[in-house]
Amino acid sequence: MNKKTEGLDYDTAKRLAASQDAGDRRLLASRADTQPEILFFLANDTSAEVRREIARNNATPRQADLLLSHDPDEQVRSGLAAKIAALVPSLPADRVGQIERMTLDIVETLARDQATAVRRVVADALKDQTGAPAHIIQQLARDLELSVSGPVLRHSPILTDDDLLDIIAGQPMDGKLVAIAERAGLSGNVSAAVARTESEAAVAALLANQSAQIREETLDRIIDMAPRFEPWHAPLVRRPSLPPKAAARIVGFVSQQLVRVLESRTDLPDTVVKAVRGAVADLARASARPGAGGGAEPLGLVDELTTDAPKERPMDRARKLHAAGKLDEDAMADALTRGDRGFVLAGLSLRANVPLEAVDKIIGGQSARAVTALCWRAKLSMRFCRQIQLRVANIPPASVLNARGGDTYPMSDSEMSWQLEFFGLKG
Repeated sequence: MNKKTEGLDYDTAKRLAASQDAGDRRLLASRADTQPEILFFLANDTSAEVRREIARNNATPRQADLLLSHDPDEQVRSGLAAKIAALVPSLPADRVGQIERMTLDIVETLARDQATAVRRVVADALKDQTGAPAHIIQQLARDLELSVSGPVLRHSPILTDDDLLDIIAGQPMDGKLVAIAERAGLSGNVSAAVARTESEAAVAALLANQSAQIREETLDRIIDMAPRFEPWHAPLVRRPSLPPKAAARIVGFVSQQLVRVLESRTDLPDTVVKAVRGAVADLARASARPGAGGGAEPLGLVDELTTDAPKERPMDRARKLHAAGKLDEDAMADALTRGDRGFVLAGLSLRANVPLEAVDKIIGGQSARAVTALCWRAKLSMRFCRQIQLRVANIPPASVLNARGGDTYPMSDSEMSWQLEFFGLKG
């Protein structure tokens, strides 16, 4: 130990506190046996390094901590936040004296700090504490910075289902929805609310959360949308409990590799295994029919749970819907789910106002850029265009073009027009 502080007494502490050497004062500020009044005096030190030691020192009197909660140095406040927030769970619930009240006041101040790093320290310390003050948890959960709100939304036992539903209703950014979706033991009501947001990232996280309760009607809704959201496919295939109908429907739009994963699962009931095998067999028969795509990967689902395919020609059905103004993306997605490849091609032709022969050439060319340009001309979302690339044009996932910044097409309008000109398509 430094001879200057060895055997510290009050007079020595006073002398060191008045020293011009900041190192002396910093060492004094870090000691557990420094007198409380000396520590309080040092809380006003001109050196930020000295004040940082005071903020971290467990022996510092709470009055000094309260002063430091408004310190201009961010590292002082961050160090204080780590110390004080860790004390909150140990505060007695049956009494709140002056010290306890000051401790809570300090935490409240730091939870509102202008510096994200300070609020993040508080959030990290309180995120999984059952004794954390509810009003502070509510504030942190609604923080605009994901690094602050995320840990609390993901872990805090203080948040109720009503709290989570209220936060979801506020249409937060995807990161917050993902944090909620990843909560252990997520209830069926909250899972349904997450699914209704149609957030690609959040629903993928929900499906991957094996402890989340997902009711059958919620799962059906997700499967309805899933052909347009490739990131949902793998977690869907690996859900711990799958109803027979859901399992069979999944076969209709996921890749062959994921179908094999589903078939190889040993934890599924016999009824589910039977439905999956039946769907796979029907897909194989559908792919062997004339006009099924020349050996392309089979799409869709035909099993005992669905109606027979319409007898009308795909183009005739598509024309009727187009004339009625109902040939929208949902209709195209439904056809993709059913494996109605002819209807999807007809829909692309009508929506893009190009000959079906040109659509066949573009799709058959397996060029991600050309297919993307066709989808753009057909006024389809880029998310759905990804599914057209994967499921209709059979473009390998590594070569598929993805949306840029949400659902924005990854090429300029002029570049997409240029791609279409290769196939004799103008304007």
